[in-house]
Amino acid sequence: MRDRVFDFGVRIVFALGVFAILVTAILIRPPKWLSDFDQSFYLTIAYDLNHHGVFSNGVFDKVNSTATVPPPGMFFGPVYPWLIVAATKADARFAQAVDCSLQATNNQVESAGCDAYARPMHIMHAAFLTLGVLAIAAAAETIFTSGAVFWLAGILATLALIPDADLFSFVMTESVTFSLYSVAALALVLALRTPRISRVLIVGLLFGLLCLTRPSFLVLAPVVVGLIVLNGVWLLRARWRTVLSHSLAFALAWLIIIGPWVVRNAVSVGKWALTEEYGSAALIERFAFDDMSAREFVLAFPYCLPGIGEPVVNWAFGQQAMARFVYYTPESFFHIGRSHRDKLVEAHGRLDPLIKGLIRDEMAERWSRYLLVSLPLAWCGMWVGGWAGLALVPLFGCACVMAVRRSKPLFLLYAAPSVVMLGLHAAVANHYTRYNLILIGPFAAGAAWVVAEIVSAASRRRRAAQIPGP
Repeated sequence: MRDRVFDFGVRIVFALGVFAILVTAILIRPPKWLSDFDQSFYLTIAYDLNHHGVFSNGVFDKVNSTATVPPPGMFFGPVYPWLIVAATKADARFAQAVDCSLQATNNQVESAGCDAYARPMHIMHAAFLTLGVLAIAAAAETIFTSGAVFWLAGILATLALIPDADLFSFVMTESVTFSLYSVAALALVLALRTPRISRVLIVGLLFGLLCLTRPSFLVLAPVVVGLIVLNGVWLLRARWRTVLSHSLAFALAWLIIIGPWVVRNAVSVGKWALTEEYGSAALIERFAFDDMSAREFVLAFPYCLPGIGEPVVNWAFGQQAMARFVYYTPESFFHIGRSHRDKLVEAHGRLDPLIKGLIRDEMAERWSRYLLVSLPLAWCGMWVGGWAGLALVPLFGCACVMAVRRSKPLFLLYAAPSVVMLGLHAAVANHYTRYNLILIGPFAAGAAWVVAEIVSAASRRRRAAQIPGP
């Protein structure tokens, strides 16, 4: 009993240490204007909730919401905007900064007089990230039944997050999606290891909440059902009735979470759906990458290696060789895709009615190019963690091989959803690692296991060498 209390206390200290490291890494970043990057997507919705009680489409409305009430919208999920609203209620200075920034943007005046302040969100981000790190460590410990792996996975996950501290200093969703996914993946591991209806219900609730944070996670619902079936039938040899009941329990819990939002959309917007225009806009932007040249295709593989790839390729081939991969350059794939999207919106108003025809035309003309281009986009998107990725990715590959050889299928099931999302983002989004931070979980867990096994084997050899011969 005393050992368990001590271990719990040590883990609390570890959690506080992780939080202290992450919140410091975020707070020391230069202050960001709240109008920078994609922050206005979520801040505008929070402003509309605060001042009009309307969940809008934010910047995608053709309405100046500082002057009039915007119409209801459903482009974004509701979780993150409501977190911003909660932060504005808790901190008047942040609320004033949000109002000033949005009023300046909508009225097209200089925002230099606004306060570049978002500390409550920064603290919230650090807390979410810490929760995600602990979930990764707990999942690793559960999968590999090793206390050492818990500590190693937690440390590696923390180190992998630090390079993205500047990203987390923006008021955007990455920290929340990373955290919710990591917790949902832990719940999935626990439910697959010891299947129970109560555990499967929790998995459904968490993955449903994840969909309300970023709609792209909708694709994981059938994936999780597939994992439940695969685990029950293939690994546990459970009865089909049991497997079916667990699958239905997951689906029910998932629907309980997303159902009210879908009903709200039907009532307020007139559409029985989770979102609108979201997937269409992303896919139209993704089609721009299909213009990638053969040279860019080949150079993408070394170019995307963190830390070393970009400077080496720029030195050897010149900065213009991969300029279209850098989102802020005028001729980048990102700007070309967004420009095409904006022109379609200007001409037709909405994208959803057009998307089937656009997909049909793209696949008819360039389906093979589309599939090939997805390879370097997935390659580039998987190098999460900055410099740490150079070690984590190969060690994850080793862990997958070891998992097959040593009968650790639970690790492969744990990694599967994040790998599916990597493929999805390559197919419908772009190559930026910010969308694939959830890979840090399986990468850190797998690397921790490999390192722990290497250390354990070396220790055994050392002890064996110290035993005197006959």
